[in-house]
Amino acid sequence: MLDTYEDLVADRKEREASLLAFAGRLDHIAMGKDLPPAPTIAEASDRDERDRAHLLLVQRSALVDRVFASFDDSTRSVVGELVRDMAEGMRWSSETFASQGGVLDGEEQLAKYCRHVLGNPVIFTVRLLRLGRGLDTSLAPDENARAMQVGEMGQLANVTRDLEKDLRRGIAYDASLRADLGRDVRGDADATERVRSVRERLLRMALVRAPSYGRMVDAMRLPRLSLARASAVVMFLFTERYFRSCARRVGLPQWRGPDSMAAIFVRGFVAAASRERAAREIARIEGAFLECAREG
Repeated sequence: MLDTYEDLVADRKEREASLLAFAGRLDHIAMGKDLPPAPTIAEASDRDERDRAHLLLVQRSALVDRVFASFDDSTRSVVGELVRDMAEGMRWSSETFASQGGVLDGEEQLAKYCRHVLGNPVIFTVRLLRLGRGLDTSLAPDENARAMQVGEMGQLANVTRDLEKDLRRGIAYDASLRADLGRDVRGDADATERVRSVRERLLRMALVRAPSYGRMVDAMRLPRLSLARASAVVMFLFTERYFRSCARRVGLPQWRGPDSMAAIFVRGFVAAASRERAAREIARIEGAFLECAREG
């Protein structure tokens, strides 16, 4: 639902106010009160049936609220913190892109954007898995930092994949592409090289964050048999497959790894039953990422 406010509320001030108001509703539960209605979207910039389905979800948010209210206090706390952090992150992104003319400026701003988009959900996942096993859901500062780095790495995969598409819609994640905002760079050799250079730089930025992945999985404190461990390995293998193709796209050396879905899922199933095999697989990917990042 937060994505719906972010994507379909055209007016910036209304969008940012709606994001914060939606998250602020959750404070009523802690005070023993019913949740107030979600902010309405009077004029939505919907484009297709998918957008209209998302608008319907906001309109029927009371049904989701009912499920949220049924959770125990610990679960509501973990979910509520995610919603608040995500809302603030979306507000920051809206404000920053608007004030800077559609671009992010510098690696720290980009990292902060990635933490808001995917770092918070990674932390939520770790906390929820620990909660499910009756463990303490609070993360130590180093655990929190590693989870955020995993989120940065994952979101940088999304960013590098869609650089050209984002430029066409007036968004750039590197200030060097400001002059290309709103353009289709295909067929323009100079612009294509600018995009390639940015993609390579952001790929290296992602790859050096790889060592945080294995430590994040350790922080989940998973049992000997674990589908969550299998999911973590499968996710990392799919990320590896994408980054390998991205390396080829920008002219960096590739490395060997599974390409087919069948091979990836087989390795995931093995990881479900073996901590050692999972650790070796994750270490292999981390090593390949770091070696590629050092090239050139």
